[in-house]
Amino acid sequence: MLKSMRPTTQLFLFALGLTAAVWILRGIGILTFLPGGIIWLLILLCIGTGVVNGLMGTRR
Repeated sequence: MLKSMRPTTQLFLFALGLTAAVWILRGIGILTFLPGGIIWLLILLCIGTGVVNGLMGTRR
């Protein structure tokens, strides 16, 4: 039986997937119009949601 994921885990995975997709598409040359600051914001969003997810995982 599959256990439902916590909302913080879902948010982290969504942010991680979005960041990876944008990074890959920009590297290929499809999203070259995006500035590098957007990539940095997405990376910081992934780090932040990962920290929050980790802290929520340690709660009882």
